[in-house]
Amino acid sequence: MPEPIALCFSGGKDSCLALRELRRAGRFDVVELVATVTEAFDRVSMHGVRRSLLREQADSIGLPLTEVVVPPEPSNVVYEREMGKAFGRLRERGIRRVGFGDLFLEDLREYRERQLSEADLLCEFPIWHTPTDELARTFIRDGFRAVTVCVNPAVLPVTFAGRAFDDAFLADLPAEVDPCGENGEFHTFVSDGPIFDRAIEVEVGEVTERDGFGFCDLLPAGDPVPAEAAAG
Repeated sequence: MPEPIALCFSGGKDSCLALRELRRAGRFDVVELVATVTEAFDRVSMHGVRRSLLREQADSIGLPLTEVVVPPEPSNVVYEREMGKAFGRLRERGIRRVGFGDLFLEDLREYRERQLSEADLLCEFPIWHTPTDELARTFIRDGFRAVTVCVNPAVLPVTFAGRAFDDAFLADLPAEVDPCGENGEFHTFVSDGPIFDRAIEVEVGEVTERDGFGFCDLLPAGDPVPAEAAAG
């Protein structure tokens, strides 16, 4: 029988590819998604995506969602405390492993492994060391759809925020920017693809700069609520 596993999920392309790979490999049964949400903004941390859209993703994927709520710009102590609580609850329910969509940052992998070992859990990295140019083009080719929701203006112009993650996007990336944004150059929101039962219909809203990042506010299609500053 496949082993149950939870997946740390941001709603971005790497999380979605990790989910698909875990399901395809057959060793694991993904039973839960775990996402970090910034309380004051009601948005996915770092990505700045509305919490309601994250919940739509989980519903379309067909998995329960655990939201780990943190304050804006939490200290490592606060972040690790809240994540530790969530990991402890997974352990209590008989889950022994948590998956991540990390690609090649060794220090980040080591950090996750240390953090989970404190909860007596193991890590899985299903897309680890997949060449990022190959991974980006596979994502597009296989019918996933995504929008860039956050960019780091130090390495990528803010005009990339709100753009579709497609072949034209990849062609326009500066040579020094990783095609999957693994160094934090950009983040995405996935609205459709083979892991979803239905597409998440969104409209591109206002692009703002805050806390050193550029954010594109995504609105549920037809939502009359005015765009507000994204944060995470």
